[in-house]
Amino acid sequence: MGKWQIPPEGGHMERPTGVYYQTMTMKQIRERLKECDLIIIPVGSTENHGPNAPTGEDTFLVTRMAEQVALKTGCTVAEPIWYGYHPYHHIGMPGTVPVKDEAFIDYLVSVIAGFWNTGFRKQILLNGHGQEFVIPVAIHKFAKIFQVPAIIINLNWYHAIQDKFKTKEEGGPYETPFIHADEVETSWSLALFPELMHQEWAVDTEPKGFLPEGHIDKAGNLLHRPIAWYGHVGGGPIEVVAYPEGVVGKATLASADKAKEGVEALLDYLEKLVRDIMERFPPGKLPPAEMLSQRPKEELDALTKEPLTEGWRNLYTAGNLWG
Repeated sequence: MGKWQIPPEGGHMERPTGVYYQTMTMKQIRERLKECDLIIIPVGSTENHGPNAPTGEDTFLVTRMAEQVALKTGCTVAEPIWYGYHPYHHIGMPGTVPVKDEAFIDYLVSVIAGFWNTGFRKQILLNGHGQEFVIPVAIHKFAKIFQVPAIIINLNWYHAIQDKFKTKEEGGPYETPFIHADEVETSWSLALFPELMHQEWAVDTEPKGFLPEGHIDKAGNLLHRPIAWYGHVGGGPIEVVAYPEGVVGKATLASADKAKEGVEALLDYLEKLVRDIMERFPPGKLPPAEMLSQRPKEELDALTKEPLTEGWRNLYTAGNLWG
């Protein structure tokens, strides 16, 4: 048996396994902060993924991976962000629940702030959906409002292991490049939550574009083409018209075996990231405040104290989230 269990034995969202923040009491959370003050925040979406896959696929991809890493490292996982940002070509697709752009960004800022104020001042926003160009906006907005020391990282799972998405022509396991609810994404879903999948209902579609191949990239910009997949409107059709099935590619070609090596590589990387952060900055330690903020030292000292100890100031006294 390998280092990682693939597929996992189900999820942990309602299990008292010490993985999720929301299943712990405040006494348990305070004890956890003394051991590891890093939290992984899975950022997913609710989106049509075809007749064979759950609408929470993007979310389950990152929760299942975060859970395994938490069990190995002792970090904590937040219950996920279930509803995400969506680009124009997703709008109108039944089954997809898009959140207004500004609302999504502000929601993430509020989540980051709440965990920071509690003591989780090291955060990894583990993204499972095509919103990688929006999450950094929220991170920087938090930093601009509060100007406090923190380690806040956006990790898009598909960017951490780009060499694991190669087609057979390139020496990889896949027949087709990664797009949406297709061979690649469905293979990962089969590896991580097979109990929610129904491959007997899988369908295929033919991806469409209005320009010749080579200009506009596909999911994750893994082909490294000149124009990012989100860097245009009009280079391809909207999904509700072109892909009413909810699939963009060949879902019937998927298998868990095709994804296993990639899943293991991603878990290895995420474990390394958590351990490297915690080794450099043990519980209660952060990068030097004077290198990250221009707030007065006495103000930063009060804000970064352990919550509810003498002299502590809560984060919300330092910035206005509500105005």
